[in-house]
Amino acid sequence: MPAAVAEPMNTGTPLDKDASQADLLRSARFRMEREAHWRRLDALVTRAEKGGIISLSYDETRDLVEQYRQAMNSLSVARDISLDRALVAYLESLCSRAYLVVYAPQESLGGLMGRLLTRGIPQAVRRSALPLFIGFLALLLGMAAGYRLFIEDASWFYTFVPPDLADMRTPEASANYLRSTIYGDERHEGSRLAAFSSSLFSHNTRIAILIFALGIFLAVPSFVLTFYNGLVLGAFFGMFAQKGLGYDLFAWLSIHGVTELAAIAIACAGGARLGLAILLPGRRTRRAALRHEAHDAVKLVILAGLMLIAAAFIEGFLRQLVQSPILRLTIGWGMGLFWLGWLLFSGREKKIRRGRS
Repeated sequence: MPAAVAEPMNTGTPLDKDASQADLLRSARFRMEREAHWRRLDALVTRAEKGGIISLSYDETRDLVEQYRQAMNSLSVARDISLDRALVAYLESLCSRAYLVVYAPQESLGGLMGRLLTRGIPQAVRRSALPLFIGFLALLLGMAAGYRLFIEDASWFYTFVPPDLADMRTPEASANYLRSTIYGDERHEGSRLAAFSSSLFSHNTRIAILIFALGIFLAVPSFVLTFYNGLVLGAFFGMFAQKGLGYDLFAWLSIHGVTELAAIAIACAGGARLGLAILLPGRRTRRAALRHEAHDAVKLVILAGLMLIAAAFIEGFLRQLVQSPILRLTIGWGMGLFWLGWLLFSGREKKIRRGRS
């Protein structure tokens, strides 16, 4: 008996084939009815991705939003009626790109920095009255205490001032030597000044960061470290004042110290904001209060960093190149007025006055 020949099995029924063809027809009809809108949206999104949303006119921007909404509706329908995967994937990609153009921040790095400088930092400073008071109070109290203690007993100088910072400027030094450290001519030592400026910036930046970081411990370490910096400065001023060089040292310090010391006090204020958030969280939890206050605290420490950069340049170059006490005072306190004017008046909201009808 001959073996039976097996016939190939037909896995697809006529009903399945009809359903598949119906799905393809439905997808084709769905795409044909809406494809013009999708192409329009794709063109607008592509232009916005290349040139930013500002490259679109008002009508094009309005059209972009409207086409984005229609594409989202199309995507929702395509998912509900189970259209082919390729069409759904295309719509998902198009809608994702359109979402980023419509809702994502359309701001360059330069724009972000400009907004930080013109609004973010000044507004954060104006919201930080109490922390700034703490920072400047710590510095001023330290200066007053250091000066007073030195006048009563000159040996306090060696307690407050590290030897490497004193650099032979000690109470035993003569008035002529101390004067030479104020009016020394280093105009022909550009490379040494550049190295000195870099070293000062690095040193002052470490101090500011340390003061800021320690503020989280209830602001006490930041206050103490800022107070100590004031002690060093007060002892130095007392030593020069005893030699009749108080005015000269004041001018010598003013050219860079107005900016540098203010930066240290502002760094302390940033740390104080963190400490006060933990100490006095109000109705928030301590974690929530710390997260809230950190926004302004970080802006304060950024400001301190910018001021230290300026102070390092002034201290490393202008302080020795400019020998006139009057010019030193003018530059130093002029910079102080610049910082004050920027922080007090920049970024204020303009009030619109409505006339009475």
